[in-house]
Amino acid sequence: MENLPLVVLRPLLILLAFVLVAQAAAHDPLPSWNAGPVKQSIVSFVTAAADKDGAGYIAPDDRIAVFDNDGTLWSEQPIYFQLAFTLDRVKAVAPQHPEWTTAQPFKAVLDGDLAALKGGEEKALVELMMATHTGMTTDEFAAAATNWLAGARHPACDCPYTDRVYAPMLELLSYLRANNFKTYIVSGGTIEFMRAFAEQVYGIPPEQVIGSTFATRFRLGDSGKPELVRKPIIDFVDDGPGKPVGINKFIGRRPVFAFGNSDGDQQMLEWVAAGSGPRFAGLVHHTDAQREYAYDRMSKIGRLDTALDKANAMGWTVVDMSRDWATVFPRMGLRQANKGDQP
Repeated sequence: MENLPLVVLRPLLILLAFVLVAQAAAHDPLPSWNAGPVKQSIVSFVTAAADKDGAGYIAPDDRIAVFDNDGTLWSEQPIYFQLAFTLDRVKAVAPQHPEWTTAQPFKAVLDGDLAALKGGEEKALVELMMATHTGMTTDEFAAAATNWLAGARHPACDCPYTDRVYAPMLELLSYLRANNFKTYIVSGGTIEFMRAFAEQVYGIPPEQVIGSTFATRFRLGDSGKPELVRKPIIDFVDDGPGKPVGINKFIGRRPVFAFGNSDGDQQMLEWVAAGSGPRFAGLVHHTDAQREYAYDRMSKIGRLDTALDKANAMGWTVVDMSRDWATVFPRMGLRQANKGDQP
């Protein structure tokens, strides 16, 4: 090869470089993750779990992985996406409720005066969700959520909310499933809202979604057709200490792998990490104000305070988004470097 003319040698070298890059990518299950201790901790755990002869082996039936959704699998700023859906639902059904023009918290939403909700956010949110998420069949709610996700646009990118999923986490979900892990969502969001997109976006089927629920009742509709109706009664809150309870109730096995991003995930991570045998507990730390958002201890959305201290004390894996993720959002292309995509 050393005797070949340069005009022939150069394209051959370029071709060889492309082949080597392609081969490297083919052997890297997490290309959106930068090389470093965080990526290595994930790969080492999964590799060991699949090695029948190693000390880190985990039987396939026990390879259960759980993920929070908001702030872990997709973005949660500037407001939770389900809250954005709720506010839009208030406006959509307001013509059926003329009393809302004078009754709070509905008046504040219709007037665009969200500051009027300050101080009683949790109570107001529950009231808004009761009014917009119940009093209908499960099929009607699923259609409303699906239609909203198809048309709503995230303010930071003027793109669908489902474009604000994290490329590194999509890769991680696929990597785990390729190694016989069963992946679940365990989130404070309502289960029916997440089921509207989880399979299409994450490859996680409805039966592997655990979330907060409203009471549901069976009835025969006007035509005599059986249907399930959503009642304005909170049935289960899948947040904080509710998360391990929900996992035990709906999965029946203690997971060996868990990822979250906030104090609301702390008990889930503690419970997973406390099990016997190999365990992995991870946190996404939002440190990237350029490509996404930077927030932690003082944030009202996705606050990461005590869970971060716990992670540091217990040696959990903490993802520094700005350092550990080469790419944040899929299909964003040059928009990631565009000023207009900054929060």
